[in-house]
Amino acid sequence: MSPRIRSYSTVPGFFVQDNPDVDPIVIGAVPPRFGLIDDSKDRWYNLGRKITRMNEDADNQTSHKVLILGRHGEGFHNIGEAKYGTKAWDNYWSKLNGDGEIIWGPDPKLTTLGEEQARIVNQEWKNELSFGLSVPASRYCSPLTRATRTCLLTFDGLPTSAEHPVVIVENCREEYGEHTCDKRNSKSWISAHLPDFVFEEGFTEEDEIWTANERETHAHAASRAKTTLDMIFDSDDNDFCLVISITAHGGIINGLLTAVGRKRYALTTGGVLPLVVKSTSLQ
Repeated sequence: MSPRIRSYSTVPGFFVQDNPDVDPIVIGAVPPRFGLIDDSKDRWYNLGRKITRMNEDADNQTSHKVLILGRHGEGFHNIGEAKYGTKAWDNYWSKLNGDGEIIWGPDPKLTTLGEEQARIVNQEWKNELSFGLSVPASRYCSPLTRATRTCLLTFDGLPTSAEHPVVIVENCREEYGEHTCDKRNSKSWISAHLPDFVFEEGFTEEDEIWTANERETHAHAASRAKTTLDMIFDSDDNDFCLVISITAHGGIINGLLTAVGRKRYALTTGGVLPLVVKSTSLQ
């Protein structure tokens, strides 16, 4: 059977981040309830019931899921860009592995602040468990170290199942090329450091897509993001996996937003952006 051709949109009205007139700085990186507007004690149960009802009322070509998008915590490359400014960073410094004081490539680690940002997200997950939020059965993550470490800290100490490990997905990685911080480690290296994570089928041993002389465009990143959405909606059971977690990067998160027809969002490091996504099959 050939894969479905899908189009995507969002269903607003569930989260404070849905309002395009509210500045992300005002909302904050990790707002209470991750931004869920409903503040009742049954809030996450209510959301689940609403999404289930939407799916039951929809035709066979339409389905809905809640995506909880998490940006990695601050990495050493973020320190480098802040130190030299975006223009100098993009034109020169990002193409090096460091400046003699800071090492940001390849594949930099989280800073102390970045780890603390991930722990703040972890605490909000713990806060919301008693209000009906469950750890998603489907959790996806970029292969880059700053994202995998953020994901690990985000779900530390939470009731996860060995039957539903985090899946590392190549297309969840940041916009790639030129910047050494966006070149990943080998599959073997990642596996040795993250034995409880698994890889999507076909994940290559070496980084075969990063190049030193060409930066991926926003449009291409959006195309990759749509491929990830297709994979999620094609493979995750609609009844069992209503909520999906993706731990990734600012660039590819904005690619996802483009793929669902939503404008770019200035999500800070360690920030969380939930949204309800509607998928419509065109064939």
